[in-house]
Amino acid sequence: MLVLDTNDYPPSERLEAFHAAAAGESGSCSIEHERPGEGVWKRVEVWKFGPLTLFATHGSGMRIWRTPRHARFDSMNSVSVITQSTGTGSFAWNGHQQRVTPNTMVLAHKTAGYEYSWSGNGLSVAYMVDADLLGMPEHLVRTAIPLLSNSSMGPLLLHHIRMIHQDADRLSADAGAHAVGDATLDLTRALVASVALDEGVRRIVGDETLLTRVLAYLRAHLTDPVLTPQRIAHVHNISLRSLYRLCEDGGLSLEQWIIRRRLEGARRDLTGPEHAHRTIDAIARSWGFTSHTHFTRRFRQAYGLTPRAWRNAGPASLAD
Repeated sequence: MLVLDTNDYPPSERLEAFHAAAAGESGSCSIEHERPGEGVWKRVEVWKFGPLTLFATHGSGMRIWRTPRHARFDSMNSVSVITQSTGTGSFAWNGHQQRVTPNTMVLAHKTAGYEYSWSGNGLSVAYMVDADLLGMPEHLVRTAIPLLSNSSMGPLLLHHIRMIHQDADRLSADAGAHAVGDATLDLTRALVASVALDEGVRRIVGDETLLTRVLAYLRAHLTDPVLTPQRIAHVHNISLRSLYRLCEDGGLSLEQWIIRRRLEGARRDLTGPEHAHRTIDAIARSWGFTSHTHFTRRFRQAYGLTPRAWRNAGPASLAD
């Protein structure tokens, strides 16, 4: 949901408008713009997912910093994960400095203070959650901050964030929005645990978040035709039997979950104008279906139409 576009304000009011939006959504902070005055442009979008708030800040270069003193001026005690979708960001905390590219992320704890910046035109996507809801002591979160590059959980969570942001308007309005936030919270917990906890506690957190991590892995590799139960079990260092039991306890069928999500993706692409030039077989293959016959049969079972009939009907006809 769009909360601010500084183009809607006279140049003299843009700095104040952005600062008010940033402080109002995420708490007290200081901001320095790379090009003050007419050179400043910011577009801020915010979505709620249960316990989690997702932010997208697009625009000209800036530096934002929070100190323990800032934290004392408001009631927010939050943990944030910050990513840079466009451009290169810079993160600093307690002597730790890190470049933030589209392939990396950083962790920040508000009461610990931090600084984040980028130059030129950039897009930062971040989310914030109450530190109490994370359920991990502050010293563990601080321990994890400079160690994230060592975590195997990082790429999985980064892909998860990208997928949520890509469809944030629809997902935040869906009845499952709270569950999306809970799943992201679990992945954040697993991220911290992967680098900041001893082996015993890490194993406990790993067990508690295993189904969430499996589902995030499935979403990240959904289009891979060799996404098999055996591979999924191997990647998560569990037996095939344990994988099936985990899914059963979570109330889902592994194969049916994968097929359904692949069919949903193919169905969207079949009527998407940006995919009009692609053949039905090419779309099916891009979603992991290696057999045209199998794809057509499963599509008809799910939606009552063949893929070709669905494409010919088009979104306008199907909405009537």
